Amino acid sequence: MPETTAWVVERPGPLTSAPLRRVERQVPEPGPGELLIEVAACGVCRTDLHLAEGDLVPRTPRCTPGHEVVGRVLRTGGGPADFTAGDRVGVAWLASTCGSCEYCRTGRENLCPASRYTGWDRHGGYAGLLLADARFSYHLPEGPPAEELAPLLCAGIIGYRALQRAELPPGGRLGIYGFGASAHLTAQLALARGATVHVLTRSEQARQLALDLGAASAHGAYDAPPEPLDAAILFAPVGDLVPVALRALDRGGTLAVAGIHLTDIPALNYQEHLFQERTLRSVTANSRADGRAYLAEATHTRPAVHVRRYAMEHADTALADLAADRITGAAVLLNG
Repeated sequence: MPETTAWVVERPGPLTSAPLRRVERQVPEPGPGELLIEVAACGVCRTDLHLAEGDLVPRTPRCTPGHEVVGRVLRTGGGPADFTAGDRVGVAWLASTCGSCEYCRTGRENLCPASRYTGWDRHGGYAGLLLADARFSYHLPEGPPAEELAPLLCAGIIGYRALQRAELPPGGRLGIYGFGASAHLTAQLALARGATVHVLTRSEQARQLALDLGAASAHGAYDAPPEPLDAAILFAPVGDLVPVALRALDRGGTLAVAGIHLTDIPALNYQEHLFQERTLRSVTANSRADGRAYLAEATHTRPAVHVRRYAMEHADTALADLAADRITGAAVLLNG
């Protein structure tokens, strides 16, 4: 049987314990409704880091991470599929849902109890080849380089949903806490919609990138923004920042927490943090409608995607650089 190379999480733990291992696997065969995809690029997401280090309990033994995949369809497995061999395709975090529960029936498939995820339940894109459900895959345009499209498939989509959850009013004042891959795309989306954006993050390089992209200000993560915020999004996985961001909200403002993992939130003081109808809400995955809407908007606004490129064989280095905050913008693994 022909084989393909893939990274797997051998034993979750600190990156110093080398949890990732590069292995050879048999080439998977697509079943009905599935696509066999040749991977051109895969974005490196903080969720991959959480999986490798064990913050997310692996759901598949020796799982291959990666859920920001750009590639081409090699072949389909028959059955209904809106793709043919040669099509450019994107694969994102949400891999499948049941399609019949209350949440799926009411447009909230991101909350489906039976939802499965690329690079957590199903093998992901840190590989040469990937199997994906055609119904949860995206047609991608031919023009942009694969490394610029890959971050849109999670960093962009989850940022889009977080911005929707934050309920930023037209022309409003948005605070962004943390400024990595998702935040730098979300800031551009908000700016294109006419918002004033204030960035609060510990990295000096990230603060400079925020200003270069058009943010009105950029300060340290625990600093107060220069004006009250109508809405805020917390991208940094740091629970200590929740009361900081709530305190920065104006009356009626909303804080959306965008990460899948967050350290413990300190005790909140009702009068200081929540009174005057301030709202704290989480963001859970995304729906396919979110993905289609964001990719359509990104095609129109053409965000500047700041990419640090790595060869696929250096995925462990990319994750180590992400963990150490040595990446400004997005990291992307490339095949070939």
